[in-house]
Amino acid sequence: MTWNVRTRHQATLAQEQGVIQKDWGGRLSVALAFPNSYYVGMSSLALQILYRQFNAHADVVCERVFYDAESAAAGEPLLTLETSRHVSEADVWAFTISYEMDYFNVVAMLRQAGLPPLARDRDEGWPLLIAGGPGVTMNPEPMAPFFDAIIIGEGEEVLEDLIELFQQAINAPRAKLWADLAAIPGVYVPALTPPIQEQGSRPQRVPRLWVRDLRRYPPVSSIYAPETEFRGMHLMEIARGCGRGCRFCLAGYVYRPPREQPLQDLLAWAEAGLQHTSRLGLISAAVSDHTQIDELATSLQEMGASLSVSSMRVDPISVPLVRAMRASGAQTLTIAPEAGSRRLRDVIAKTQTEDQLLAAVELAAELDFSQIKFYFMVGHPTETQEDMEELVAFIHKARAIFKRRIAMNATPFVPKAHTPFQWMPMTPARVLKKRQRWLQRQVGRLRVAVRADSPSWAEIQGVLSRGDRRLAGVLLDMQEISVRHFWQVMQQHGLERDEFLGQLPVGRMMPWMIVESGVSNQFFRYEWRQAQRSRLGPHCPPDSAGCLSCGVCDEDWAFRFSDGKPVRRSRPIKLSDGQRR
Repeated sequence: MTWNVRTRHQATLAQEQGVIQKDWGGRLSVALAFPNSYYVGMSSLALQILYRQFNAHADVVCERVFYDAESAAAGEPLLTLETSRHVSEADVWAFTISYEMDYFNVVAMLRQAGLPPLARDRDEGWPLLIAGGPGVTMNPEPMAPFFDAIIIGEGEEVLEDLIELFQQAINAPRAKLWADLAAIPGVYVPALTPPIQEQGSRPQRVPRLWVRDLRRYPPVSSIYAPETEFRGMHLMEIARGCGRGCRFCLAGYVYRPPREQPLQDLLAWAEAGLQHTSRLGLISAAVSDHTQIDELATSLQEMGASLSVSSMRVDPISVPLVRAMRASGAQTLTIAPEAGSRRLRDVIAKTQTEDQLLAAVELAAELDFSQIKFYFMVGHPTETQEDMEELVAFIHKARAIFKRRIAMNATPFVPKAHTPFQWMPMTPARVLKKRQRWLQRQVGRLRVAVRADSPSWAEIQGVLSRGDRRLAGVLLDMQEISVRHFWQVMQQHGLERDEFLGQLPVGRMMPWMIVESGVSNQFFRYEWRQAQRSRLGPHCPPDSAGCLSCGVCDEDWAFRFSDGKPVRRSRPIKLSDGQRR
């Protein structure tokens, strides 16, 4: 079996460019794991940034590990990709977790590697397990019992400190290493930190890390691989974070404050990338929000680059960027209205107007795109039948303009920790299914293809997104990965779905508040009230109205445009009666 795995690994490595292979002798060994398939994992720029940063140290060897369901089911060993070493031989096993549904794969990988899954059952004879990524940053509690340490926030900021500690003390008694890890800001050691509900009036919280100068860690591809979503593309993160303030969006809060890469750096990174491939992928929460996106798109097109983007806004849309994409051969323009009615867009703080959305559709028709893809969210607790009918009416208007293929994704709303909707109930799966079926019937008449994500699995995601440490026992006891079995095991553990999916009390201390996100609770409550009134809040960076003072920035730092100039507060805004920030 080991021979079969190694043969597959060799075939994969033969197709890659940029792989780093080192002898393990005398080096700190790190297994860098992505708990999903190679295809998904190698589409993650975060994985490549960490891979390069670990391997930049001559005395560190870092190799990749991915989850393969077929390999696990066949009883094959879990081996690193670069040299097919058993993961259990590594000094450190580092996971980057992007998505709650990958929690199941984390547990499966621990079992496949033969490690005791719970940190309390592992001593210094086992690899030290650490985790990071957006999937565990805002609520690490369901995964907490499995890991020795969890990095809260952007891991680049603390990686050098971790490497230095591991080189000095990786073989120290585990309790001593835990104590040393807990002393590093942004590092959460669950074994030494009680759940926040069990702490006193002055709880111990873990601050979220964020990188103040992104240029210190070039966010560009280090490996080029054909078997990924981006197929040999040179990826560049042109900005991090989003200041739009969409109230449902975890990324808008996990990566606050928004930061841009300077134009000159982006052009230099692009020039280096074009030595490997003509295809450039621009990564950001909203690529079109970069303040110099028009100049960037034009310059990259003049350099001969073929452009793709991760996402964009249409308020306003960057016409030079869309033209450059089409000239590069892009066939699909992706737009995310999220809601069909102005009322619901105001509730969720998605500020795009219908006129702006339809202008983007007209541009796609003018430039002869083959397809438009729309992303909508269904099942928000305030959603009404009238909102759904306005969504269908919008699709009618889009179809009247765009005669080619239209596809749409109907994603169930899932409340997320550390967002203004963190207390909101989740619409039951049966209601979500009914709305999705209705939507499919209505737009199907317009020859619009609808992809409807599973409401049943969305409920499970909702439990994991707002859960606590008790869910580790549920994950550990699951013998099969299915919706039915998940709820059975939940019941065996005495846990009810409404405890996690129902309306939560706004004033209660929640499990995820072990993380100090940087955004004040006062700000979340303010946005919660604004949503109930269907009112919008200011963007970040602040406009002429001033800064809303969410709490992330401090006196030494404020949002910086790509020219390096900070945006300062013009005047405070009233958050609640008698209180200002």
